[in-house]
Formats: sequence, structure tokens, C-alpha cells
Amino acid sequence: MSEYFFPDQDAKFVLQQVVGFSDLCNQLDQNDLNSGLTDAILEEAAKLGHEVLAPLNQIGDRQGAQLGASGVQETAGFSEAYQQFIESGWPSLAGDPEYGGQGLPRALSTAVMEIWQSANMAFSLCPLLTQGAVEAVTEHASDELKAIYLEKMISGEWTATMNLTEPDAGSDLAAIKAKAIPQGDHYRITGQKIFITWGDHQMTDNIVHLVLARLPDAPEGVKGISLFIVPKFLVNSDGSLGELNDAKAVSLEHKLGIHGSPTCVMSYGDQGGAVGYLVGEPHTGLACMFTMMNDARQGVGLQGLAISERAYQHALQYAKDRIQGTQRDGSRVAIIQHPDVRRMLMMMKSGSEAMRTLAYVAASEADRLKVAAPHDKALCQTRLDLYTPIVKGWITELAQELTSLGVQIHGGMGFIEETGAAQFYRDARILPIYEGTTGIQGLDLVGRKGLSDKGAGMLALLDQIRDELVTLQLPDNMQAANELMVQAEQDAREAVVWLLSHKEDASSIGVNLMMLFGYLCGGWLMLRSAAAAHALRADSTQDISFLDAKLVSARFYCEHFVPRVAAHWQTIKAGSEAILALDEAQF
Repeated sequence: MSEYFFPDQDAKFVLQQVVGFSDLCNQLDQNDLNSGLTDAILEEAAKLGHEVLAPLNQIGDRQGAQLGASGVQETAGFSEAYQQFIESGWPSLAGDPEYGGQGLPRALSTAVMEIWQSANMAFSLCPLLTQGAVEAVTEHASDELKAIYLEKMISGEWTATMNLTEPDAGSDLAAIKAKAIPQGDHYRITGQKIFITWGDHQMTDNIVHLVLARLPDAPEGVKGISLFIVPKFLVNSDGSLGELNDAKAVSLEHKLGIHGSPTCVMSYGDQGGAVGYLVGEPHTGLACMFTMMNDARQGVGLQGLAISERAYQHALQYAKDRIQGTQRDGSRVAIIQHPDVRRMLMMMKSGSEAMRTLAYVAASEADRLKVAAPHDKALCQTRLDLYTPIVKGWITELAQELTSLGVQIHGGMGFIEETGAAQFYRDARILPIYEGTTGIQGLDLVGRKGLSDKGAGMLALLDQIRDELVTLQLPDNMQAANELMVQAEQDAREAVVWLLSHKEDASSIGVNLMMLFGYLCGGWLMLRSAAAAHALRADSTQDISFLDAKLVSARFYCEHFVPRVAAHWQTIKAGSEAILALDEAQF
């Protein structure tokens, strides 16, 4: 099993040269991050990822969580790793200082989170969901609930979950049947939830479940859903933990991957009703939960990058070590010398780098939103909203291809579990499914982010890409790559215009439009990276080898991935006719 090393040089390059992290820190009044603190944070995080979390990754895959009489027992070693994790203050990195958080930029915490996700994706799902819950409680809960729960959640002393899905209500949340009956200052929650990630474990003293349920007077559909905090242990008035709540894991799912992450069936109210507390106003639960879900969607997109990076490192090491083939002089060669293996490695390398640029840039929009002038806030929010389904959908779909290439580079050995390549492929497969499937991301993009504002947000992004392509200073051998991007931007613009005049086809073309924007944004930001690398080459103190590799990677991406924009545009133009032509009996 290969080791994991955080690609800190590339991450720092993206932060500084693509995101503009120094200027962002100035805007956020956090200039101390420009004095070496950022490097120190990343170095310490990388150390924990490499030395503590990564060695547990394959152990978690082979020895997943177990359900016993006292609840779910996590993989051996996970609890000790989690204690190191919280004692070092990592969960609080981007948290609100009012509740014990460090208040650091989301762009930086995203880079740190990439480390956890690459090192051990199953483990990292626990703090990822807690972070999303923190966002929801911060935004929507009463001051009383914040005072009880936020500090413990931000510190990581208590973890949190998201409870949406039910046996008869998957993505269709309108079908939720869980009930909440008022009782004094709280509610009694009854019902069953499935697919609850880290729904139970022994790593912390308490678990804060965020649960969607219906009040007795709730209207039908999604407008009748409310959100509740349901703690595993009730909290006494002095902050100490009281009795065990009527909420428990009753089974664990047997999954294709992420075996180290317990996926629970949760039962609420077997003994009369779990005590819960309303978050926000009655019947506004979906809006409250979407605060958490949108945070988690960007986090899952980051997982797509992280697992692709881990698979790339694993495949690269194998390609350097595996001797196969003979040169004309009779000497044996490693498979990295074979052109088609080089092609696959470059697909993985450039694809991962493009993912990183988009994930970091999207995260930075949340930071810019905090300091934007009043007249710019709407634009920042629109851009953040637009990026979210692209980050979640495009990155996780591309991760399927890149982790599969990792298996392919290993040849037959990739199909053997002992080499470890298959785990990354299996773990990645959940990413386009949970927190809203790829189809849901496509619908979100064309509906809430496209048709709702008549394409204004999309066209504003395309305007920025078009204008920037004109000004980029690139080496001569990358002019053709720039031309490919110019044409791709035009194709994307035509696709948006087509959507606006073919609204009836929106649900059929959503995924193609989302993938189109993903490849386009990847190319745009890779060329921004290339221009920065080209400019830095004039500085003799820079790592010229790294900068040259950035230029090659950007060129390769434009030559091998950007042409997919045109393919998606052609498919979009075909519309819905063939998609919907067959009767059910004809399938």
C-alpha cells in the first residue's frame, strides 16, 4: 500500500496564484496568515494525515465498523486518531470565534480538509458532516440552542449527523413520514432514517442528530418539513450530559466502499419518542437543511478531488516500480515509459489539478461573501450558488474516471484488492450519489441556478472567462490551448441560450450542462495557473521544474478534456426526444 503525501506545492500555488489568497487575507483582515502561518498550518495538517490517518485507511476498509449491544464500534485506531484530531484544534479551523472557532478562511480550511479526505475518506466523513451541521445551527438555531451545542460541535468534542432519507423517501423529501409531537419546551420524534453516515460511534461523548420530521399541523409536501436537533444524550441545564435519548442505530449497511464509515439505519422513538428541539421556524426545515447540505455538497466535491489525488499517487508509484517491456538495447523498462501509461497518468494528474483549482476557488467565494460590499454580495452569493452543483457533480463524476484509470494503470494487479488501487475506485463510487445525485445537481444547475434568473449568473461567469482568456499571457506553445478554450466558452454560451429557449428540455439536459461547465471551468482555471507559472519562470528563485510541469499539465488538460465541452454541447442540442421516446415496455 503506497503512502500518501499532501501535494503542498500545488496546493500553495493554487491558493496564491489562482485564488489570490494574500489579497483575500488582507480583505478578511487576517494578514498574519501571510507571514508563514498558512504554510505552518498545512505542514502540520499534512503530518497528521500522513502519519496518523493514512495508515488507518486500508485498516478501515478491511475492518469496518461493527454494531454491538452498546451501539456502533468504530474501526480500531479511529478513536485514538480522532482524539489527536480534536486536541490539535483541526475541527475548529473555520468555526465562529464567538463559539470557540478560529475563524480562518474557508479557502484555507478547504485545503486542510483535502488532506483528511485523501488520507482517509471514511474517517473524514465524520468531521465533514459536523462542519455542515455547524453551518445549519449557526444560521438557523435559536441563541439558546447555539449556546448549548455550537461550542462542542465546533471543537469536535461532539459530532453531528444529517438525517433526511427514509425507506420510502430517498431524494423525494416530500414523502418524509417521521413525526414530531410538541411536548412542553421540546418535541417527541418518531420514525426511521436510513443511510445515516456516522450515525453512531464511540469516539465522542455525544452525537447531535439533525432530523427532518413533520409537525401534526404540517402541510403536505416539502413545505411541511421541520428540522430538529436530537442529541444522542440529553444535555442538562449545567451543560453536563444526562440520560440516553430514545434514538439508536438498529443496523449497519454493507457497502461497496467507505467501510470504515458506519452507515446506519437510525430508529427514533422506540420507547415513546426521542426528545428533539426545533431549529428555525416550523415548516422551514428544508431551507435549514439546505444550509447544511450545500456545505456538504462542496465537501463531497472536495472528496472527489481527494480520492483522485490519492489514486494518482498510488498509480504513479506503481508505474515507476513495475518493470515490463524491453527497449531496443535489451534493457527492461518501468511501465511509466510506455506512452499510453503516460497518457493515463497525465489524465489523472491534470484532472486532479483542475479539480483542485475549482474546489479552492469555489470555497474562496464563501470568504469573499463575508467581506463583499453591499452591492457585490448578491453577485458573490450567485457565484457561490452556481459553483456548488458544478463542484459536487462534475468533480465526483470525473473522480469515477480517474480512479478507474488508477486501476487500469495497475493492469490485472489493479483488480486484486491487495494492491489497494481498487479501494479508491470503490470508495469513490458513492460520491456522485450521496448529498444529492448527479441528476439532482444537474436539475439544481438548470433550475435554481439557470432558469430562475434567466441565465444571468451563468452568463456573468462566461463573461469573466471570456474577458480573462483575452488577457492571459501564455507561452507560444499554449496559444492553441487558449484557442480551444475560446471556442469552448462560445459553445457554453450557446448552450445557455439554448436552455433559455428550450425550458421544456431542462430536466433532460441538466447533467450535460453541468459537466460542460465543469470541464470549462477546469480549463479556465488551468490556463490561469499556466499564465501564473509562465510569469514566475522569470524569477530565478522559483522551482522551474514545478512551473514547467504546471504548463504541461494545463496544456494537456486543454487538449484532452476541454474538447468534451463541444461534445456535451452537441448532446444538449439533441434535446429530449430520443431520451423519452420509448414506452416503459420497450426497455
